[in-house]
Amino acid sequence: MSNPTQSTPTQSNPTQSASTQKTEPTLSEEEQLELELAEQARISADDWSGAVAPGKAKNFRQSFGRLLGLLKPHALAFAFVSLLGAIGVVLTVLAPKVLGEATNIIFAGVIGQQLPAGTTTEQAVEGLRAAGQAELANVVEAAGVTAGEGVDFVRLSQVLMLVLALYFAGSILTWLQGYVINVIMVRTMWRLRESVEAKINRLPLRYFDKVQRGELISRVTNDIDNITQTMQQSLSGALTAVLTVVGVLVMMFTISWQLSLVALVSLPLMGVIFGVIGPKSQKAFGIQWRKVGRLNARVEESFSGHALVKVFGREEASREAFQAENQELYEASFKAQFLSNIMMPAMMFIGNLMYVGIAVLGGLMVATGQLRLGDVQAFIQYSQQFTQPLSELGGMAAVVQSGTASAERVFELLDEDEQEPDAVDAPAPVDGDGTIEFEHVSFSYDPAHPLIRDLSFRVEPGQTVAIVGPTGAGKTTLVNLIMRFYELDGGRILLNGQDIADLTRHDIRAKTGMVLQDPWLFAGSIRENIRYGRADATDAEILEAAKATYVDRFVHSLPEGYDTVLDEEASNVSAGEKQLITIARAFVAQPSVLILDEATSSVDTRTELLLQHAMAALREGRTSFVIAHRLSTIRDADLILVMEHGDIVEQGTHDELIAAKSAYYRLYNSQFEQAATDLDAELAAEQGTVVTGEAEADAAELTAAGAAVGAAEGVPGANLVGAGAAAADAAVEPDADASHEAGAEQAERGERAERA
Repeated sequence: MSNPTQSTPTQSNPTQSASTQKTEPTLSEEEQLELELAEQARISADDWSGAVAPGKAKNFRQSFGRLLGLLKPHALAFAFVSLLGAIGVVLTVLAPKVLGEATNIIFAGVIGQQLPAGTTTEQAVEGLRAAGQAELANVVEAAGVTAGEGVDFVRLSQVLMLVLALYFAGSILTWLQGYVINVIMVRTMWRLRESVEAKINRLPLRYFDKVQRGELISRVTNDIDNITQTMQQSLSGALTAVLTVVGVLVMMFTISWQLSLVALVSLPLMGVIFGVIGPKSQKAFGIQWRKVGRLNARVEESFSGHALVKVFGREEASREAFQAENQELYEASFKAQFLSNIMMPAMMFIGNLMYVGIAVLGGLMVATGQLRLGDVQAFIQYSQQFTQPLSELGGMAAVVQSGTASAERVFELLDEDEQEPDAVDAPAPVDGDGTIEFEHVSFSYDPAHPLIRDLSFRVEPGQTVAIVGPTGAGKTTLVNLIMRFYELDGGRILLNGQDIADLTRHDIRAKTGMVLQDPWLFAGSIRENIRYGRADATDAEILEAAKATYVDRFVHSLPEGYDTVLDEEASNVSAGEKQLITIARAFVAQPSVLILDEATSSVDTRTELLLQHAMAALREGRTSFVIAHRLSTIRDADLILVMEHGDIVEQGTHDELIAAKSAYYRLYNSQFEQAATDLDAELAAEQGTVVTGEAEADAAELTAAGAAVGAAEGVPGANLVGAGAAAADAAVEPDADASHEAGAEQAERGERAERA
């Protein structure tokens, strides 16, 4: 949801750095929820120009020092920039003084023209005092008027040319300073992004387990952008502002210390405004963000549950809740904007008061001959130059605080523990047949809660190993250890007789292919997505992989065939087609070890049958690990490992484990008996048939198989269930063996139809 109050002046939080030392009050659960929603709203808004986006830095001094340390490689360039800035400020600051001299020349010429020619300045002053015009006499004396002479245009033109040269040179130096600073900042941020990218690639997988994806993306994108903005706008501006304040202050005192004191009186008044309005504005913006977050949550909830709201007739209640929270956001936004927008008028009011004071006192000093008119003019210019950088510095305080908080979050990422680097003298992997052996392996995500303890087993070349068990048993962890996503706590894993801890991670993963439950495809053509498995794969190899994995079947129905471009979400292909493409990608990689992690859990029965055929072709001649919750998909596995609490409690083939009637038997029956019981109870009531528990499981499984076979044989859509039911009817018999034969018969017929 868009936020109409995002764009707010940076002056809204001028005292934030001072408030960081305050003790944070204890928050209620509701307030904590609002803060979380506010953070989400800030991140989704992607606009942090208002209130400080990521919050306050925990350690401002250390983080800000480290932020400045990023500029260390450009120390000489930064010194050059500082020199350019100093020279530019000197030239810019001198210009009003010189311009004041031009005013004095004009003023002296106008007055001198009115005095009798041939008299000296002393005579003219004495004559004016004798005539009772003492104030005019003081002005003439201070201005250095030459009686009878008008404006000296030659000298005036020289002064004006000098002023133009000063302003031009100052502008060139300021532009050059900005250009060099921009180059420094861009290169610094480039190095920072490179460091973050390299750091992410060195982080262990356990880091990504504990950090939310949105949080990581926010640090890599929004926080670095915020740092860039801070470095480019604030630090470069701060240097110019500080030099300008110092230079202007010096020039003001050289003109008149009395007028300088009048100008300095405005500083405490500005401090009062910053100290009073600033914290209230900051607090108001915090409340505004919390209300935005809560309203966003309300809108998202209403839209995602729109059908449910309609079903229960809660439209009016939902509308009233939205209106109440929208009103709260209106009031909070109004207050925040009011406090933020009142800052600049208040500063302008103080500036005007200072202007009036300088004008009145300066006029009196001119009248008494203490100052020349041009000096007062120059001082008024200096007073404006003096307040402007002070206001900028006040606004920069919040921006610097925000950038430092973002830098702190990025530095936390850069300081995370990295995975152990590969050994420089790591041996080359031997060419083997994919033998994998676990020897007394121990592993835990948390040392206080061991997951895998003293695990040992051996997988022979070309075997298909199925890993089953309840959620949290350690199935996925087991294959992650083979990929060396995590380091072992004890024991070792051998690949072709070599300890994988001695090999480089690249060599291990180059021999391993993986198909995950959620297919991942990038924006590009289908051909490019398949070639991602092996960059040097030829078009012929891609076509071979596509045919073996049934991708070729649906590709020809697409407008551009293999060159059809998938969008970022790959929404122009179905979920099953996405999974087939990922299997083709693993096929073209030609791995010696294959891992299938729940690859068919989110597709329908028909698509699952295609995927099983594709994975069967992919597994041929390779050592394969299959993780599956649908136990019907792993009945033909050479070895089934049953895991509970990180331990292998059973292992064997499907028939052996069913006959043992232990953990696997219970797990197998728990999947099918409930689904089949209701239907079979009705059939038993109608036909008087007694249904055994194992036959129930087979019935449910064969119903799905029969439906798939019916589709393979060209049975119309209305008869698919009937084709499956035919197999199921054969299973609902007292003799389980007869049901298996009927199912085998149907499956064989389906395979013949598929080949045809």
